[in-house]
Amino acid sequence: MKTRSVNNQATLLKTSSRDRRGTRTTKEPASVTKAPVYADPTACVFCGAFFTRKTWRRDHHVTHAMLTKAQWAKCPACRQKRSGTAYGRVSIRGAFAGPAAAALRLRIRNVAKRAEHTQPQNRVVSVERAEQGLEVLTTSQNLAHRIVHELKKAFGGRASYRWAAEDGSLEATWRK
Repeated sequence: MKTRSVNNQATLLKTSSRDRRGTRTTKEPASVTKAPVYADPTACVFCGAFFTRKTWRRDHHVTHAMLTKAQWAKCPACRQKRSGTAYGRVSIRGAFAGPAAAALRLRIRNVAKRAEHTQPQNRVVSVERAEQGLEVLTTSQNLAHRIVHELKKAFGGRASYRWAAEDGSLEATWRK
């Protein structure tokens, strides 16, 4: 009898793990399913990014034939930047933030420029002075995480990360 109950439990586990009700059929992230559908190819009016094969690219080799077929629209990153919507927030705190503000801004700009080259949808929305340091808003959680990681690597200090359950945004804090 014990063997049967173990086998029945194993069978129940197998059937429940194969149950795919309520899951997405595509492997696309949730941000893609919320975004408008763009025609292939589409070019951004503001930044020149090119949408082809389901991704926005900056280093894509654009030909004359592609430009004649392309539709023109705003890319999601330009929409976010113009509306001020941010999914990543970096808080730079501590006594170090005041005197080294120029070096911190330069490092943030370099990290953002490198990220934008490989993934044009990762951009800095704003860098502003806060009461205890600097406040950086980014279009993605990935860029906020990368900025804090690079600040920690370059200047030392401590990093902490907190993801919001509502919209998946990231609040990253760096202190020195």
